[in-house]
Amino acid sequence: MGVFKNKENGTWLVQLRYTDWQGERKQKMKRGFATKREALAWEREFLMQKQSDVNMTFESFAQLYEKDVKLRIKLNTWQTKESIIKQKILPYFGKKKLSEITAKDVIDWQNEMRSMKNDKGKPFSKTYLKTLHNQLSCLFNHAVRFYGLGMNPAQKAGNMGTEEKKEMLFWTKAEYDKFIEAVMDKPITYYAFEILYWCGLRLGEMLALTPADFDFERGTVSITKSYQRIHGEDVITPPKTKKSVRVVQMPPFLCDEIQDYIKRLHGAESDTRIFPISKHQLHSEMSRGSKAAGVKRIRIHDLRHSHISLLIDQGFTALAIADRVGHESIDITYRYAHLFPTRQAEMVDKLDQLKWQKGA
Repeated sequence: MGVFKNKENGTWLVQLRYTDWQGERKQKMKRGFATKREALAWEREFLMQKQSDVNMTFESFAQLYEKDVKLRIKLNTWQTKESIIKQKILPYFGKKKLSEITAKDVIDWQNEMRSMKNDKGKPFSKTYLKTLHNQLSCLFNHAVRFYGLGMNPAQKAGNMGTEEKKEMLFWTKAEYDKFIEAVMDKPITYYAFEILYWCGLRLGEMLALTPADFDFERGTVSITKSYQRIHGEDVITPPKTKKSVRVVQMPPFLCDEIQDYIKRLHGAESDTRIFPISKHQLHSEMSRGSKAAGVKRIRIHDLRHSHISLLIDQGFTALAIADRVGHESIDITYRYAHLFPTRQAEMVDKLDQLKWQKGA
């Protein structure tokens, strides 16, 4: 075992044995190196990776990170991570030894990211800068927890960017009524909007619905999956979080609407998606309907905000709303606090009464 020259074509090859994570002895061969130096460098790096040696290159560690993490998260989540790692992180840290990357290196990288421009020639947003830094820090945290790296240099360097809150738009019931009347001529998108507004589903949850998800006797729809279109293929994944798996009660009128709609879907099986449409189609219908109805244009996800604001306006608690829409109640309280009616005056009156009660 070792490094050998191929006499036929003059290239170099590596043959070696190593012990895998199960303690089994394995053999590895790699061909096609132009020089002996390249072959020896590859052999050294391969062995360090297999031994989880923090002196491996960052690029080698990123390969281990992919093996450890990819199958644990949703495919579209991994693709976002992978894009950042390959395009924004590896070009700067890939050839450096994992153990030798310092906080100063991270600061230099941060400054480089701040100077870069997006496809429109504008600097990266503060939110995107924060996302880049969080991913780099996530990689180093993984190395600290599982590969013996001494410290996380990204954490020591400090954060980059800030999370910018997007404006939360929503329609009032009156605005939605005008909109939905304007799009009644296209049944498939009409009923899709009805589900989104009256049940507060996420877009992916709605697009994944099949006839089997509905129980019309009980008037419920079960949310157990989410639909994504990735690289031209339909991908069904679990919902966003464990809390997202839920059973949503439908208003009777909506139950009747959807039951009638499914009956008119010729040849639909129990596992057939009842809304085989694209996000682009829905975006187009949002634009068309908003313009025709004379209401402000909102995003599709803002229909979910509209549903939540409607429930708040009807006096339901954050806990009850959270159970319906698949959120934690603290998220509802934090994100929609400005929509809940203030009870400060009522609180003060109660405190004033308590002050003068004897033996209270």
